[in-house]
Amino acid sequence: MKKLLALFLTFALALAFVPAAFAEGEVEAEDIVVLYTNDVHCSVAQAEKDGTATNMGYAGVAAYKAEMKTITANVALVDCGDAIQGDAIGTLSTGRYLIDIMNKTGYDYAVYGNHEFDYGMDRLKELTKDANFKYLSCNFTNLLNGRTLLDSYAIQKFGDKKVAFVGISTPESITKSTPAYFQDKDGNYIYGFCSGGKGQELYDAVQVSVNAAKAAGADYVVAIAHLGVDGQSKPWCSTDVIANTTGIDVVLDGHSHSTIAQKIVKNKDGKNVVLSSTGDKLQNLGRLVIKADGKITTNLIAAKDYTKQDAAVDKYVKRIESQYEALLNKTVAKTGVDLVVNDPETGKRIIRKQESNLGDLCADAYRELLDADIAFVNGGGIRATISKGSITYGEIISVHPFGNMACSIEVTGQQILDALELGSMFTPDAESGGFLQVSGLTYEIHTYIPSSVTLDANKSFVGVTGARRVKNVMVGGEPIDVNKTYMLASHNYMLKDGGDGYAMFKGAKVVRDGVMIDNQVLINYIKDALHGTVGSEYENPYGQGRIKLVAEAPANQPGNPASSSSHNGSGISVG
Repeated sequence: MKKLLALFLTFALALAFVPAAFAEGEVEAEDIVVLYTNDVHCSVAQAEKDGTATNMGYAGVAAYKAEMKTITANVALVDCGDAIQGDAIGTLSTGRYLIDIMNKTGYDYAVYGNHEFDYGMDRLKELTKDANFKYLSCNFTNLLNGRTLLDSYAIQKFGDKKVAFVGISTPESITKSTPAYFQDKDGNYIYGFCSGGKGQELYDAVQVSVNAAKAAGADYVVAIAHLGVDGQSKPWCSTDVIANTTGIDVVLDGHSHSTIAQKIVKNKDGKNVVLSSTGDKLQNLGRLVIKADGKITTNLIAAKDYTKQDAAVDKYVKRIESQYEALLNKTVAKTGVDLVVNDPETGKRIIRKQESNLGDLCADAYRELLDADIAFVNGGGIRATISKGSITYGEIISVHPFGNMACSIEVTGQQILDALELGSMFTPDAESGGFLQVSGLTYEIHTYIPSSVTLDANKSFVGVTGARRVKNVMVGGEPIDVNKTYMLASHNYMLKDGGDGYAMFKGAKVVRDGVMIDNQVLINYIKDALHGTVGSEYENPYGQGRIKLVAEAPANQPGNPASSSSHNGSGISVG
């Protein structure tokens, strides 16, 4: 008995020093392991909150990959897009540091997300050339000759099995990056993403690539996709692609920042396809396992549960961060209140579907700087919360990491109404990067009225065909005049380039152009107009009541709700 007990204790002690992946026995020597990330958005280093890791960083990814390689030689690491943009490290290096870090981490394949294009086409070509990993996309095309600009797929051999990796980029890239980047100097589109045919053009492009990979001997097909599952992305969601194609075994997805450990979706033939996505910012690392018998599973390795760091990658990241640390830590202003992107009650992001105090602040900054009647800021252009206390330059860049330039244009009241209608088309059920935070006007969104906005194949605004859900628009306290000319301030992405689909401003008279970079607009407003401190006027996280969401028509006034409404605690007003 004593010998048995001693053996048991020895075995238990040994297991205590074995990584979880080993102890669970989930991965075996003959298995194929594909690790995956998506929507990292420059979250390069391990981070924690209240003693719990919230982001494993690239050093954590490298450490986990190394562990897997001690079990099986059949390991690959892929990224599903939006890696090189989103924080100061991307903005200050226009993506260079991110490619360097991904090279050091040991990526094998990646797909272009919409934000890979944010530094311009020429810069992306440079970064792609310098990547040690291979970018793939079966639907990013040169419209002049119909050819794809990247390889559609790559096949890697693992033991006696071949895995094809097929890249799929979201057609939303055109409006969710900068449309001008995909056009020639005359405004004609020369690059595209197979966006036509109500999704069919994309499905066909994917199917052609899958068939070619199969014909080349692939035993398994893994799609590296940046498509997402949000309703606003239809008909180009990953679930849409699965439902309209055959031959794909797994879709590793990005774009919607969804956390999906494993979901089974039926393909066109009714066969099961595994879908997975890690969320964002390296909160999780995805792991796909293909067993020797063909069984396929995916799961997520949470940052809070895996805190190991690869020493070499960690040192490399810290060396890069140290090069601009002093600049980013410089205090540029103060705030007496928390300025939010997320709902302080639920933690869920609200900046893309309702008013927030940070949205008010950013819009006020543009209106003040450009001396305009109205200012718009797209919710997708406001990326990070600022906590109460000192505000650093790095925090400001995290809020506005795109480097857009402030400008102003002359528009009619009708164009303003069309823009508000486009921005509100998904509220409150889904997020939209084009949701408008505003200054100089107030408006209501009557969410019980279905949106009747029509879009073209690239999801740019065409018109409004039915009842409008935006009502009671007031500019400076007066009802908006559809025929009056107003001065509108924002940035080049929306006003000049038609970003997020705002095509109604195309050709508008530009009054002030390229005035200042977006993050400096915010810094100057706080320093000059607010005397260096954001005060109590921005105290309410749900804003100053500029945007009211009306959930139902009052019984006594069908279709014409009263302008007054009350707050229900979630930022949504009810009539």
